[in-house]
Amino acid sequence: MAASLGIIILLGMFANWIFTKLKLPGLLGMLIVGVIIGPYGLRIIGSDTMSISKDLRQIALIIILLRAGIGIRTDDLKKVGSTALKMSCIPGIIEGAAIAFAATELLGFSFVQGGILGFIIAAVSPAVIVPQMLNFIEIKLGTNKSIPTLILAGASIDDVVAITLFSAFVGLYSGSSINIGLQLLGIPVSILFGIALGGVIGFILVRLFSRHHMRDSKKVLVILGIAILLSTLETLLKNKVQIASLLGVMTIGFILFEKMPLVGERLAHKFNKIWVFAEILLFVLVGAEVNITVALKSGGVGLVIILIGLVGRSIGVGLSVLGTNLNLKEKMFCVIAYVPKATVQAAMGAVPLALGIADGNLILAIAVLSIVITAPLGAIAIKTAAPRLLVQE
Repeated sequence: MAASLGIIILLGMFANWIFTKLKLPGLLGMLIVGVIIGPYGLRIIGSDTMSISKDLRQIALIIILLRAGIGIRTDDLKKVGSTALKMSCIPGIIEGAAIAFAATELLGFSFVQGGILGFIIAAVSPAVIVPQMLNFIEIKLGTNKSIPTLILAGASIDDVVAITLFSAFVGLYSGSSINIGLQLLGIPVSILFGIALGGVIGFILVRLFSRHHMRDSKKVLVILGIAILLSTLETLLKNKVQIASLLGVMTIGFILFEKMPLVGERLAHKFNKIWVFAEILLFVLVGAEVNITVALKSGGVGLVIILIGLVGRSIGVGLSVLGTNLNLKEKMFCVIAYVPKATVQAAMGAVPLALGIADGNLILAIAVLSIVITAPLGAIAIKTAAPRLLVQE
């Protein structure tokens, strides 16, 4: 495992440097390295490392979401609150439904199978989106209308909606007496639980750091450890109560900055430094999950279904930003920013196959193809479009 991690770090850093020099997103280079050295490529990454890949990716995602929480300001959140809520559910629901209907027509799926596929594909990737939005906040690109904050907040909840509806359709397929209406009602409950837990933990940490002096490095370790446990709690309680743990993680960072701004600024710098390492792990290991051969098996039909979904998502984003003060260029950027997929698809793509759902192999193939198509193209499009479509303060 140690050798695999050493190779991941060195090759990931090198790919990041090369692609940055080429004016391309560094994460694209790291994804490609992951594909090449992963178990479906040259098999350089050992099976022991791949066995804990999911946990490593989750920890890396927690690190960037903590940093994102510290980067959100109350005034910005007030500006985008209602729009962010619409962005968190309308685009994903329309995309999932569009893919479900397309799968019934083009693949001969039942509507329930189509729903399973649709809501695997419908989730956007915080791993791809969040680091770029944080960068835009730092360089004050689009911050005049809090656009990066809008996308940060919306994307963090979008996955909750997609995973909840995916679980509902899996339950329907297995014959469980699941009411999709109740499942939808559970989404705001899980969001509130996540925010509430994150808020309570944030206030406890503020109290702890106010009363007991410790180095910032130790503060970071305490925060990270608690955030990981919060994420684990979601897994332990998923059959009893839904908790939007990643939203809770962001809330911890938000509360810390609100109540202890000077400490928050210092912690943000610490998390930026940790992210240098975590970013490499996250994107190389996401790339390692991608089986290009499987992706190609879905053929042109898989590509058509993904494109139909993206059209549905774009319509959903357009509906979400209606009535806001965003101009046409800024609305176009919001559409582009919601394209990348990677995190949920890598984690959930193989679940239908493992559960014995009919055509699970085809669902996996389309999920993998969605990563191959949207993660690199979406990342490039965000980086290229932002300076052209957003206002620099």
